[in-house]
Amino acid sequence: MFHVLTITYLQPLDVIDQTRPAHLQWLTDEVAAGRVLLAGRVQSQDGAVLIAAEMSAEEADALAASDPYAQAGVVRYDRVSFTPGFRAPGL
Repeated sequence: MFHVLTITYLQPLDVIDQTRPAHLQWLTDEVAAGRVLLAGRVQSQDGAVLIAAEMSAEEADALAASDPYAQAGVVRYDRVSFTPGFRAPGL
């Protein structure tokens, strides 16, 4: 199962950005470990989207909870899980 993790910022960007360096390091580590496939802020700048690799829903929830943003309480995560019917080669 794959997961789309949406992040909603609960604080203004200047508050979010105080935790951003730790969040970016966390993302770098999670991408290197293969748990996060894609990540980025949404165009409106009021949140972000992460595409998590194949894992259980519980693992995806634990991944979201380990984000420094979540630990600082400045974001809310929501998860949409799906079983892919089609895959690009290599996934």
